[in-house]
Amino acid sequence: MSMAQQAEPAATTPPAPGPAKQKDGRTARRPLALRLLARPEVGVFLGAVAVLVFFLFAAPPVRDGSSMANILYQSSTIGIMALPVALLMIGGEFDLSAGVAVVTSALTASMLSYQLTLNVWMGVIVALVVSLAVGFFNGWMLVKTGLPSFLVTLGTFLILQGVNLAVTKLVTGNVATDSIADMDGFDQAKALFASSFEVGGVQVKITVIWWLVFAALATWVLLRTKYGNWIFAVGGNKESARAVGVPVAFTKISLFMLVGFGAWFVGMHNLFSFNTVQSGEGVGQELIYIAAAVIGGCLLTGGYGSAIGPVFGAFMFGMVQQGIVYAGWNPDWFKAFLGVMLLGAVLINLWVQRTATRR
Repeated sequence: MSMAQQAEPAATTPPAPGPAKQKDGRTARRPLALRLLARPEVGVFLGAVAVLVFFLFAAPPVRDGSSMANILYQSSTIGIMALPVALLMIGGEFDLSAGVAVVTSALTASMLSYQLTLNVWMGVIVALVVSLAVGFFNGWMLVKTGLPSFLVTLGTFLILQGVNLAVTKLVTGNVATDSIADMDGFDQAKALFASSFEVGGVQVKITVIWWLVFAALATWVLLRTKYGNWIFAVGGNKESARAVGVPVAFTKISLFMLVGFGAWFVGMHNLFSFNTVQSGEGVGQELIYIAAAVIGGCLLTGGYGSAIGPVFGAFMFGMVQQGIVYAGWNPDWFKAFLGVMLLGAVLINLWVQRTATRR
């Protein structure tokens, strides 16, 4: 063998390429459709569009501007309360006293102003203090006792329901309050809480504007503030949230007080819309508010949801409630439709979560 032959390197076969590197599902960018499905409000938005299209064909009067304004009004009275209820649910709790708390607020403002012959604004301010105090009591009891919010707010619900009826009968001798339409400050308060304005020849209630303003504010709080992070944290796992410095007690109590604020605002709207208040009303409304939040994508287990979803959820309620009337159907079907929507929303939310988190 020659030296040249010895110096010539042996031919080598390049190594076979190994198996393709698998992408980590945690870092791979998910398709746009899955990322959209991960948003809690997407499902209810599609549902709201479907309900709207259905009633546009099933109930032709819905196409009229005044009918749509009425639907938005009905939606707004539900939606204003559904927003703080949704925030509370994202924080891991819910409030069964929200419905009767609206009536408590209205009764307080009405009877205080009428019986003491005060400017109605005094009644409005005192009603705000009472509503916030009810919310504080619910939150404080929850934090101090560790009881489930179901039990705490169920007790408050029964207390307020009894007080509403008993005190109204004791003070007025009737189940309804006296009219305050001719009292000082009534017109100014009505302009804030229950006035209307014209858009294209159609009268629109101011509650629609307040509803959208509150929704925008709640969305900003959830997505752009430290307090919004606290809400999601305490709803997801309060012990872990406490371990990283989140003020759990403050967050939960303040969320219940936000529900109290919503009850005050809707109560003032009812009072200045009808001039008087029926003390037995409000029972069952808390379930409507909770259902609107659930349909809007909020989970009963907490830690998940948005402020936009309950807006569409409330719109679906208003659309169905008025659409049945405009279609000329028996209004007794309303609750059946609500039950179907609620169960459908829960199933859709479950499917959306599983689809969005699937690798």
